[in-house]
Amino acid sequence: MNESNNPTSHFRQPLLLTPFHDRARALSQVDSFVPWAGYTTVDVFTTMEQEYFAIRNATTLYDLTPMVKYRIAGPDANRFLNRLVTRDLRKLKVSRVSYCVWCNDAGNIIDDGTVFRLAENEYRLCTAERQLDWLLDSAIGFDVQISEVTAEIAALAMQGPTSCAVLKQVGLAGVERLKPFEFGNFEVAGLPIMVSRTGFTGDLGYELWVDPQQANALWDALMSAGRSRGIRAIGSRALNIARIEAGFLLPNVDFMSAEGSIRIGTGRSPLELGLGWLVDFGKGHFTGRRALLEQQRRGLRRQLVGLDIAGSKPALNALLYTDRTGRKEVGSISSAVWSPTCKRNIALAMVEAPHFEVGAMVWAEVYLNRELVWERRMCRAQVVEKPFFAPERRRLTPPADF
Repeated sequence: MNESNNPTSHFRQPLLLTPFHDRARALSQVDSFVPWAGYTTVDVFTTMEQEYFAIRNATTLYDLTPMVKYRIAGPDANRFLNRLVTRDLRKLKVSRVSYCVWCNDAGNIIDDGTVFRLAENEYRLCTAERQLDWLLDSAIGFDVQISEVTAEIAALAMQGPTSCAVLKQVGLAGVERLKPFEFGNFEVAGLPIMVSRTGFTGDLGYELWVDPQQANALWDALMSAGRSRGIRAIGSRALNIARIEAGFLLPNVDFMSAEGSIRIGTGRSPLELGLGWLVDFGKGHFTGRRALLEQQRRGLRRQLVGLDIAGSKPALNALLYTDRTGRKEVGSISSAVWSPTCKRNIALAMVEAPHFEVGAMVWAEVYLNRELVWERRMCRAQVVEKPFFAPERRRLTPPADF
């Protein structure tokens, strides 16, 4: 066939299709797709509300295939990763997962992601954005091989209180024994899959990793087994509400990668993002250590915090002030939503010192569009602890059989 007549040629189909695309397209009622890391993914299948409540009350499937995946292997794999990230990965055992961040020399975050220890000298690094150049540059001097394997692995996020029950129903004996941030190998109808107890919802949930050739068979088996427990495919909009409730950060929303930022002062360190618990100064040198030590010594000038905001209108992108007159600006909101589960108007915001201490009061400048007429409101906001929602079931092992 002539390339110009090939409907799948790159200039006719600029976004890649995931192995689950045909199944997702069949369920899509509003034809709402968005790009993610070079793939086309569903933003919403039916309504955001239906999908959100499925996360908190049933089982949901979210196509995680576009998550960028790297295989890191070799005699120096652990030394390389421990030099790259701020967390001490010498403590990470085989069949365990660790959430990590990595920084540039100035201590500003390049990206965050999860590290899977597949074997003694083999790891998988999953990130939202492509990082191959940074990884290769950082690997100079280490005996390690790094390759992108995104297209070689299909992935599904299976989240919700009945997710474990559905996995057992489909035949994954022993999956209930997986602890948070642990993974194991199982079979579904003869199909080998890797299952990790990880997720982006702050709820009970798992992530399933499978050969792309087996993707549709896995999807069909899960949908059939989960029918009695309200299984539903979800898109990015519903997931966004859940991750804000969980206090999870989203790249290019709550922080910019230091490699992608242009303007001075827009970089953010893990200490400023409230991720100081991921920084282990006692493990030895890592990229950004000196800068982070100096920032810790000086004290933080700003920090990302959780806010509880008066009223019911989300304060997305609102500026924050010391009082309702709006004279002195002290921060801005990056993520905001009315939480249906918490029954609270919540937000994540970068706030200047000393106003980021828990209990501090600030004012949010919220603009409301009512039938094309804009109204400005100053809403009281209080700094609160994160996460906003943290059910016991997310850590219970074995989970309750809902």
